[in-house]
Amino acid sequence: MSARIARAPELLAPEPRAAFLSDDAVDILAFAAQVFEQGYAAALVTLVEIRGGAARALGAQMVVCEDGRYCGFVSGGCTETAVAAEAISSLQRGMDRSLRLGEGSPFFDIVLPCGGGITLAIHVLKDPAVLREALDALDRRAPVCLRYHPGGRSLVLQHGEGASGWDGETFVRAYRPRPRIVVAGTPLELEAVARVAVAAGYETVALERGQVPSPNDLDADTAVALLFHDIDRELPLLDVALASEAFYIGALGSRRTHAKRCQALRDCGREESMLARIKAPIGIFDKTRDARALAVSVVADIAHARMRLDWM
Repeated sequence: MSARIARAPELLAPEPRAAFLSDDAVDILAFAAQVFEQGYAAALVTLVEIRGGAARALGAQMVVCEDGRYCGFVSGGCTETAVAAEAISSLQRGMDRSLRLGEGSPFFDIVLPCGGGITLAIHVLKDPAVLREALDALDRRAPVCLRYHPGGRSLVLQHGEGASGWDGETFVRAYRPRPRIVVAGTPLELEAVARVAVAAGYETVALERGQVPSPNDLDADTAVALLFHDIDRELPLLDVALASEAFYIGALGSRRTHAKRCQALRDCGREESMLARIKAPIGIFDKTRDARALAVSVVADIAHARMRLDWM
């Protein structure tokens, strides 16, 4: 009868491999909930400290499954496989841990291209309910936070807005609903902007002629792009947008056209502080002569405004 030779757990560890490529926070949380509900153990990896430069912002995350699959990014793509291997080791031991990479790290063979250093918190997930609650809230377009306590190895949901970072001994990861772009205007420009917005991963709503949403439809994670060549047609939409929490309101036209637009809104009783919310001419390019350039200009401007919102 031959004796069985025990093998170290790390020798049995699966090879890390990307399940899919995404840095979208909702995609990452959804993957974590999905694999957990399929019966796999999973770890949530969060960037909790940056020393010097870093490719990702504080709070960037990955999810690693015990079978080696992972998604998300905590760096520029150069360290994710190594991070996944460390997370698999944590899963095998059932223990949370902190991992330092780059500057100040014991891993001399893992050097960050930016020359800085990062610290990652690896949390072995215990219950998908908190993830599903967070995803449900984001699906309702309500912001939430996940609060991770390393000492207690706990992950708690907090409803409402917040900022990613340390709050005492707890690391807070804030999530906002996916940005939405509501676009209206003449068919050529509208279709071009909608195509670029969809290609860039934005939820996109193209309004039909005469369609006017309510202010409640334009939340704080919604951008409004008005691409008309007729001020009279855009005024009902502008009136609703200015009464909403939309983070971006842009309108097509020259500076002369915008002056006429503002005067029309003043005549309707709109205050100067409200008029200042309108980005006109719309986009990052001062002038565009074709629909494709306009589309790139508009979506880039919205992306820039959204980044400023995320940094607040």
